[in-house]
Amino acid sequence: MRRGRGQSIIPRERLISGLKQSGESAIVLISAPAGFGKSTVLADWEPVDPRPFAWLTLAERHDDPVLLTESIAGALAKLAPVGEDVYLALNGSKEGALNVAVPRLLESLHRGDAPIVLALDDVHEVSDPDSLSIIRTIAHGLPKGSQLALASRSEPAIRLGRFRANRDLFELEAGDLAMTRQETDAMLRAFGLRLDPKSVDVLRERTEGWPAALYLAALSLGEAADPDADARRFAGDDRLVVDYLRDEFFDHLDPDTASFLTRTSILGELSGDLCDAVLDSEGSASTLRDLARSNALVKSLDSKDHSFKYHSLLRDMLVAELHHHHPREELELRGRAANWYAARGDYDSAVPHAAASGNIEAAASLIWSQAGIYTTTGRVTTVKRWLNLFNEAQIANSPVLCLVRATAELGSGNGAEVAHWTARARAHLDATPRDDAEAIRVAAGAIEACGAARDGVVSMGTRAVEAFTLMAAEDPWRSSCRLIEGVSLHLTGQPALARVALEDAARRGIVVAPGINTLALAQLALLALDEDDLIEARRLSQESIERFRLNALAGNPAQALVPAVAGFVEAQRGDPASADRETKRAVKLLSKLNDFSPWLRTETRIVIARALVRLDDVPGASRQIADAGRELRLTPDAPQLAQWLITAEKEADAATMSGRSSLTKMELRVLQFLPGHLSFPGIAEELVLSLNTVKTHVRAIYMKLDVSSRAEAVTCARGAGLLGEGGDPSPPSQEL
Repeated sequence: MRRGRGQSIIPRERLISGLKQSGESAIVLISAPAGFGKSTVLADWEPVDPRPFAWLTLAERHDDPVLLTESIAGALAKLAPVGEDVYLALNGSKEGALNVAVPRLLESLHRGDAPIVLALDDVHEVSDPDSLSIIRTIAHGLPKGSQLALASRSEPAIRLGRFRANRDLFELEAGDLAMTRQETDAMLRAFGLRLDPKSVDVLRERTEGWPAALYLAALSLGEAADPDADARRFAGDDRLVVDYLRDEFFDHLDPDTASFLTRTSILGELSGDLCDAVLDSEGSASTLRDLARSNALVKSLDSKDHSFKYHSLLRDMLVAELHHHHPREELELRGRAANWYAARGDYDSAVPHAAASGNIEAAASLIWSQAGIYTTTGRVTTVKRWLNLFNEAQIANSPVLCLVRATAELGSGNGAEVAHWTARARAHLDATPRDDAEAIRVAAGAIEACGAARDGVVSMGTRAVEAFTLMAAEDPWRSSCRLIEGVSLHLTGQPALARVALEDAARRGIVVAPGINTLALAQLALLALDEDDLIEARRLSQESIERFRLNALAGNPAQALVPAVAGFVEAQRGDPASADRETKRAVKLLSKLNDFSPWLRTETRIVIARALVRLDDVPGASRQIADAGRELRLTPDAPQLAQWLITAEKEADAATMSGRSSLTKMELRVLQFLPGHLSFPGIAEELVLSLNTVKTHVRAIYMKLDVSSRAEAVTCARGAGLLGEGGDPSPPSQEL
């Protein structure tokens, strides 16, 4: 017998024996429909395996790659420390969860001393491709001797063919989990039933060994006058088993117990406190403990009987009963459940109940309270799933849900949709007076300023300042407002004021909005470049790109400016390899922005162009300059952008005239040392090259720049924008 996660009615040694011998397989898959005892088999395996088990029962809310990774990390953290860098990578985007957080999590597992078993139950709740990719990545990356155990109603789409081909998959299916004749007889005897062997055979055949059906049959036959006769009449198909639950199990419960089960069936994981709140009563914890001890359809999920779960067959039947016979009470119960979860900060559980309570505006307000945080910390998938709880008409007719939709589109880099949904939210306010009209109008302005500022940088700055002033002190949107205010001030030629706002945005965004923090730092780096302070610019860009990586923001298109600035700064410093890597990253992100704020697209293109000039890609720079020129027409009140564009055009022209496009990357690296005091042997030592190789590169530079001395090369290179600021142009005496 086992208590805790699930109770075995009878020992199933043949299954446990197979699991004990599966240690060489990377994955254990227990796949069968509801009622086959998948969770119980997993639970019975744990105490006989020497390895520690990390458990996670999945629910619909885990169909979000960020929350799924965070939850798996939390389960594993109970066995061994998980690095803080794992959780930081979950603040950026869903791509960050898969590409950064999961590899970091696997690295921490590989640092452990002992193998483990990661048990994921109810995997059928996960269908998002990115979430499934996370499970697949973990399966491929577990340390030797560790296993991923999956229990699911169907085979998860994680490409198991390769594991099967390599004999790296141990499977238990419905046929394996079906009870044998001996197990059937043992179960019946556990209920005090000693049936005729033929009756046992008939009962097993009728139920096809389905454990749930056999359990219900045993409950029923225990009160039968002629158990053998009743056993031969028992039908075990799905529909009749559900009817059996109602007619032979549920209807025989005392009224108080039946009411308790029905009214709490809306809850996935139950606790005494939660049930007391939902039922507006007391004593639920005792009721749950008694039910778990007397009935296998109510399972305790922990050794201290704090959390419980109803068998899925029972729960489905009870929810249908409640919905059909007591629809008004169901709405009230769901509203209480939403309030209980929300008061404890569990919005993943609260929102579905709020949406099902029938109060659309209350549900919309709850979602809106978290939409900004969820979007800025990479959980756009959950926000979109919440929106799917409503139909298009409900969203379109609720100004608050319009704001949520705009926020989700902002997180996806879709400026056109941001503009559409913020405009729709404001249109509602014009048609219908509301007490919160001003708050909605301000929020719409803030969102639009962030992702769809089409009326110039002055106006977007004004909206940002207004929103910041009217928002609550703890509102996460305030960091975004300060960023937009700082950008507006910078692009309109007010650098001192811009610095104050941008530094405040960076500080506010560190925790609640890491993407705002990185953008503010990148903008501050551009301010430093304007002031010819390359050292400060690099410090800021390095901090920005480090947080960009640490928080796994590489999947967020609106972050394109961050690697663009890093690429430009590294190109200025004469590190073409780093500059090329970051600039390519920026170009890729920029391509994913859809009709986003013109200032951001224009600024990013100009910065990329200036980096490309220094990376021997004048044609690429010219294309970016041309696109920036077209987009600048949409931001005519940004004199700083216009000045940057003129500078970029001059640099590209100078590079073309000087033969810039023919310099190789190594020649560019050597060129960066020519303004300094290092002799050619010193340059060779610094670059880990031979002296002859350095001299060969210098001769090529002279030829391509059409100069005859080191001093002339430095002067020409500076005019062409090929060198960073600083350094002494006068060369030492040694020449070729």
